[in-house]
Amino acid sequence: MSHPLGLAPSKIIAVHLNFRSRAAERGRFPEEPSYFLKPPSSLSWSGRDLLRPEGTELSAFEGEIAVVIGKRASQVAREDAVGYIAGVAAANDFGVHDLRYADRGSNLRSKGADGYTPVGPVLLDPNEVDLNDLRLRTWVNGELVQDDNTGDLLFDFAYLIADLSRNVTLEPGDIILTGTPTGATVVSPGDVVEVAINDTERLRNAVREAAPLARPGARPKVTREDRAAAVGGSVPAIKPETEAALRSVATATLSSQLRKRGLHHTFLTGLKPARPDLRMVGTAHTLRFLPLREDQFAERGGGMNAQKRAVEAIGPGQILVIDAREDHGAGTLGDILALRALKRGAAGVVTDGCLRDSPAFADIDLPSYSAGAHAAVLGRRHVPWEVGVDVACAGVLVRPGDVLVGDAEGVILIPPSLVDEIAADAVKMEHEERFILERVADGESIDGLYPLGEAKRAEYERWSG
Repeated sequence: MSHPLGLAPSKIIAVHLNFRSRAAERGRFPEEPSYFLKPPSSLSWSGRDLLRPEGTELSAFEGEIAVVIGKRASQVAREDAVGYIAGVAAANDFGVHDLRYADRGSNLRSKGADGYTPVGPVLLDPNEVDLNDLRLRTWVNGELVQDDNTGDLLFDFAYLIADLSRNVTLEPGDIILTGTPTGATVVSPGDVVEVAINDTERLRNAVREAAPLARPGARPKVTREDRAAAVGGSVPAIKPETEAALRSVATATLSSQLRKRGLHHTFLTGLKPARPDLRMVGTAHTLRFLPLREDQFAERGGGMNAQKRAVEAIGPGQILVIDAREDHGAGTLGDILALRALKRGAAGVVTDGCLRDSPAFADIDLPSYSAGAHAAVLGRRHVPWEVGVDVACAGVLVRPGDVLVGDAEGVILIPPSLVDEIAADAVKMEHEERFILERVADGESIDGLYPLGEAKRAEYERWSG
């Protein structure tokens, strides 16, 4: 049975991470796109069921935009790539993640089954739409669960075609699945998934339970990693009550709590705030600079380099953490990029290098910490290298998603697994210290009072009510 749109690809190529919102929930922002293949036999269309084998549970939808190639493409320049697009259509990159463990990265079992790539029901002419402003939406049982725009892509359609065609000849009819935004998650038999571009007719497919998988072969298995990949959702945010607690206590208090737990290297040494009046709480979004090498700067320093991509990829509540190797010989971020980060919802900027246009930071409502000021651009000392990786900043190992807190004294890191208990204990500690300060102000000796001894504990309990 042929596809209603006449689609007959020789290959279906899918992009792993391409929407900023999805990259943010995964906690990593790729420097270049990565791909996997889905067999042409996985192609399906609107109205056909998505079959989940009995005994599996992690069937997950991914609303996407399918780019259909119109003519043979080999060694295509990016500026010419749009001319190779025959059309774009809604798609669902469906998969059963219970089999992902056995794929070793290929996604063949988990996403390559017959019918797991429905595309359609409308093929949009690329000359009649703005490819950089397409709205992608997905519904499950009539409820909107994904809503994003191609303006949020890390790599646009032209980039993907140019990149792929360097090594792989794209034939007429081939399909590129261009990535899914945040909101993709697990569905169950009986659920109905719909995907649409702009206000066109929706691609509609119901999930249905099929017979168990026959032997031989890998059996369904749920791993922690595969469940997380299937269920999706944002990187765990800081709880509101925890954030409020962190904003109320000093970094010195948090340092004491961390030391009690054996963590002695979490204060970012030597950094000062541009605005001591602003408090900072958020999660790390990392950027790494390497030492200047002129040929590498010529290759990686221009255009949408890693520095600019880091800013364009930052999300609400995230703090841009820049590893500049504690080199103070150039600026690492200026006021324009700082303002852009603020507009994207950034919670702060931390660099162990210098800020450029530093006086302007006094007028930007973005907590910013640096080792100083420098008027020179980063190309004097740095090559912008990569985003979303583990970095060293001011002597501290910082991983994407780590919690950072900043006050007038500086910046401290808290591992996400400890942040709730440390915040709560820091509030209790500062409450005790207020009692101690009152007694010291009244002239009492610190003997038995600081730290609070058993003899003073009852008095403290009465004081605290």
